[in-house]
Amino acid sequence: MAHTRFVYHIVFRTKGGEPLIDASWENELHRYLGGIAKGWKGIPIEINGMPDHVHLLVLLLPCDFAAFMRELKANSSKWAKRHNPNFSWQRRYGAFTVSSSVAEKVRSYIKNQKNHHARQSFEDEYLELLVRHGVEFNRQYLWD
Repeated sequence: MAHTRFVYHIVFRTKGGEPLIDASWENELHRYLGGIAKGWKGIPIEINGMPDHVHLLVLLLPCDFAAFMRELKANSSKWAKRHNPNFSWQRRYGAFTVSSSVAEKVRSYIKNQKNHHARQSFEDEYLELLVRHGVEFNRQYLWD
């Protein structure tokens, strides 16, 4: 029997980076995202964000990760359209595995998104995450 523990830091934003997530329903959205993770037998550790993006720290069993992300984004987008008919997520996302030794630090980082973004834009934050995790990217395709 394999012993696995996959903790992911997942980041994605609204289409065009528009501030489409209203404060009046953002906590419900975060709970909804967590519910989708639970449906995949995952454990949502921390979910937070800004009006234009979300961060999730989730523990998942081995799964078809691309299928998980499709369901996460499609179902949450359908849910959010009830609050904002213009809502949609951008096509791309970032997903980074997190070592148990730094999971608490990442959790704190996600929890403090509002303070963090008083000092740094989403674009700079996302580029920093890609570079820190050694992800190759083409700037031309980052924001579609």
